[in-house]
Amino acid sequence: MRVAAALAVVVVVAVSCAGDRSAPSSAGGLDGELVVFAAASLTDAFGDIAEAFERHHPEVSVELDFGPSSRLATQIVEGAPADVFAAADDTTMAIAVDAGALRGAPEVFARNRLEIAVPAGNPGGVSGLADFANDDLLIGLCAAPVPCGRLGRAALADAGVTPAIDTQEVDVRSLLTKIEAGELDAGIVYRTDVLAADGAVEGIDLPDGGNSVATYTVAPVADGDAPDAAAAFIDLVLSAEGRRRLEDHGFLAP
Repeated sequence: MRVAAALAVVVVVAVSCAGDRSAPSSAGGLDGELVVFAAASLTDAFGDIAEAFERHHPEVSVELDFGPSSRLATQIVEGAPADVFAAADDTTMAIAVDAGALRGAPEVFARNRLEIAVPAGNPGGVSGLADFANDDLLIGLCAAPVPCGRLGRAALADAGVTPAIDTQEVDVRSLLTKIEAGELDAGIVYRTDVLAADGAVEGIDLPDGGNSVATYTVAPVADGDAPDAAAAFIDLVLSAEGRRRLEDHGFLAP
């Protein structure tokens, strides 16, 4: 835990909370493919932003690779081809920072609140974190190395709850899918995932606290093949247009 905390401090020091940037011009000069590695919880928002980026830069094709932040960070460190990395927490971003795999300091672009998610109608009668200790309920969390898993466990620890976990999913969207299907009575996901489920799940707020909010950062990958396009994409994410699109999907301002 001390090592993880130290890594988080390194990133917090390095991260600059950017103000609004201008949306990119539609002027030419960029072409080719841009590969973006992003946390699974960004699937809908970054899909929207990527479409906007391609309209601004029609000669650029954006390839989005979504997954657990921890896996994506490890792949980048091991040399996977990527131009931009967007992670769901500072600790995960520190993996890439400490390996020297990024070009420049990561920048904060959004925050996201954790919520308890239950199937529509809440058949398990879940009302709060205390229910996660109930052996009679089917409980799911993200795997421990994943930001939503790490933060979810910290929130449970803050509440003094030892969860009776039935499944640990590879990322937040895998967990959400099982809740939507009624295979689980409850899980801890992000507010944005509850909104993305479009009524298939219901959200229950967590108590306020540092472990109930995730901080998202973005940075260009040092060995990326498209540094100019990566810089332009990050500018869009950090611009007023990018922030509006993120907020439309339920993300909080940085």
